[in-house]
Amino acid sequence: MFSSRTPKELTTNKLTKIIEQKKLDNENLLDLTQSNPTSIDIIYPEKEILSALSNPKALIYQPDPKGLFNARKAIVDYYKLRKINIDIENIFLTASTSEAYTLLFKLLMEPGDSLLVPVPSYPLFEHLAQVEGVKTINYTLHYDGTWYIDFHLLQSLCKKNTRAIIIVNPNNPTGSFLKKNELAKLIEFCKDNQLALISDEVFCDYAHYADNERVSTIAEVSEILTFSLNGLSKAACLPQLKLGWILINGQGDNFYQAHNRLEFITDLFLSVSSPVQHALPELLKLAEGIQEQILKRALSNYSWLKSQIKPESVCSLLPIEAGWYAIIQIPKIVPEEELILELLIKDNLIIHPGYFFDLQMDGYLVVSLITKPNIFQVAINKLLSRIG
Repeated sequence: MFSSRTPKELTTNKLTKIIEQKKLDNENLLDLTQSNPTSIDIIYPEKEILSALSNPKALIYQPDPKGLFNARKAIVDYYKLRKINIDIENIFLTASTSEAYTLLFKLLMEPGDSLLVPVPSYPLFEHLAQVEGVKTINYTLHYDGTWYIDFHLLQSLCKKNTRAIIIVNPNNPTGSFLKKNELAKLIEFCKDNQLALISDEVFCDYAHYADNERVSTIAEVSEILTFSLNGLSKAACLPQLKLGWILINGQGDNFYQAHNRLEFITDLFLSVSSPVQHALPELLKLAEGIQEQILKRALSNYSWLKSQIKPESVCSLLPIEAGWYAIIQIPKIVPEEELILELLIKDNLIIHPGYFFDLQMDGYLVVSLITKPNIFQVAINKLLSRIG
């Protein structure tokens, strides 16, 4: 008998079956869903990375529920370069951002409690919450040329057993940042409803342009209980090394109790390997060069894509502020799923429908901007030709 916490949606969908068959038939697929930075011809400093991972200190086991001091010091320095001051004692290392979420759900909630999660966003929260017996309540980000939170709707969604609200900043896939006026409202909303604020900031290093009105991180917010999440997966484009972190902030008894309980929980698991912790200072030093390549690729592909969608086109390109994805609005002539299947079967083109990210409106496709340029351009041309 399976646990009631096991997700029920475990069957392979039609799209996946077709992709798997095409791969078995050795067909050349044009993949516009690429999210793995290690497979897109980015140049990594291999010798330096491997050298960092061969630190002899890793042979000695020195468990620390927060993570090794030198690793946490490297994270302090990472923020300091961004002119953000954080307390090293408020950093907790995790094996990934996904693990960070599960630890926070254990910390903040009992089975049956709920939390507010944004849509559109990456389809992750519902499944992670379900495993912990927690319910998710979706709050929709609205778009009128820019993406924003509807605080009136947000208040109506909040229940007596709601314990936290998640923001993804910058959002994936909309590429939109939280704005300063929204943060002020969020702080008041959390105060009024006694909620913790969890901010997923893994794409914060990939802003496409500067803007003084945006919030790059909530790491220095202390008026309420906050948790900032980040990690090597995006900060250094090294998802295989499995290291993330939680930065907790706040004040008063609520903060100290949460801090102590989180240390107790992380002490139960001690999930981060010693080699990657010892390597972290060097890996974060190497991150900037890798980030520059990723951002250059994303900006170049976005600029080219923008040039292909003419004013007279039936398609339009939504503006983005950050990240690796772009959203294309298409005519609502056929359902997204039907178009996606047609593109795959006839053009060997893989692309995300908007509903994959819980975009509430039909007629949107999401493309990866870190796709290799030659593949990206061929695929986009096929897409635009198919749509007409």
